[in-house]
Amino acid sequence: MPAKNARIKRQLVAYSFIAPNFIGFAVFTLIPIVFAVVLALLHWDGSNPIQWAGFSNFTDLLDDDQFKAALRNTIVYTLGTVPLTLVSSLFLAVILNQGLKARNIIRTICFFPYVASLVAVAAVWNMIFNPSKGPVNMVLYTLGLKTVPGWAADKNWAMVTIILFSVWKYMGYYMIIYLAGLQGINAELYEAANLDGANAWQRFLFVTVPQLSATTFFVMVMLTIQCFKVYDIVYMVTQAGPGTSTLVLVYDIYNKAFVSWNLGSASAVAMVLFVLVLGVTLIQFKGEQRMR
Repeated sequence: MPAKNARIKRQLVAYSFIAPNFIGFAVFTLIPIVFAVVLALLHWDGSNPIQWAGFSNFTDLLDDDQFKAALRNTIVYTLGTVPLTLVSSLFLAVILNQGLKARNIIRTICFFPYVASLVAVAAVWNMIFNPSKGPVNMVLYTLGLKTVPGWAADKNWAMVTIILFSVWKYMGYYMIIYLAGLQGINAELYEAANLDGANAWQRFLFVTVPQLSATTFFVMVMLTIQCFKVYDIVYMVTQAGPGTSTLVLVYDIYNKAFVSWNLGSASAVAMVLFVLVLGVTLIQFKGEQRMR
């Protein structure tokens, strides 16, 4: 009995250390997830009695033009942002890994957009890309272009503006991750490549890129999830406009939940987003395993 009591006491002590984090996880993550899954099968506006909906919230999405636009825009945004951010951040990391004198200053400048207030940087971005008075279009006029992009005010250019803004904001953070990966590469590999007569491009292609495969996979997964969850950038730059040209899934969830007060439909879109992110992530993991 004393041994059993001592074991129970040790277990209670262990659980007491786990309890605060688990309670926080349960209250703010687990319970809301379960409630969202259940809510996707219900009709509820937050005030009137709850009604059973079954899978009608999901089938209604097939005829929902806003959902279709949000799904399409989210995929386009992800396909545009992920590769451009990967290339930009890797390029910056390689340049800054060369031992430049102003390396720390350049690194700070590149990382600043990620840590700066989104409200501030979005305001500056909108001024820079203002269709009529922005310096970008002024330069394009000076270069002789008669027709310049409308950027965030033009439905044909609004998504391009969002993608460029996202790349500019995110690349500094992933540049730091790539820098850490570059500094972990064994210098002897480059020395061996030099002895074999490899030029700078061949060293990058056959030494740097393979050695950074794990880092690239991590960055790609994190970027993909981040892009599927985008809301704040769209809200600050275009407010999902013009029309539905930059409406994304999370913005559609917000509109359905807190503008139309259709909580069941909003939860259904959230479940679609969850399945979509899960599916893409699993495909990425499978692809990474096959490349090994």
